[in-house]
Amino acid sequence: MGEIFSGLPWWVKWIAVPVIALVVFGGLIATVVGFVIGLLFKALVFVALVGGLIYVVRKFTSSSSSRGDW
Repeated sequence: MGEIFSGLPWWVKWIAVPVIALVVFGGLIATVVGFVIGLLFKALVFVALVGGLIYVVRKFTSSSSSRGDW
């Protein structure tokens, strides 16, 4: 791979090739990044909902047991 770029200027290696790669694969990269961010957001919502459910259930079970002590 190094011999392919050996006779070319530095800007071809470090600017032109990455820009071309982003143009060609940009949609794929954006799709993958969007999927990962969406998955992390859904996992965060899931954890928040389960935590809220556990909080509500413990709140009601502790208040109902204290009512039975009267």
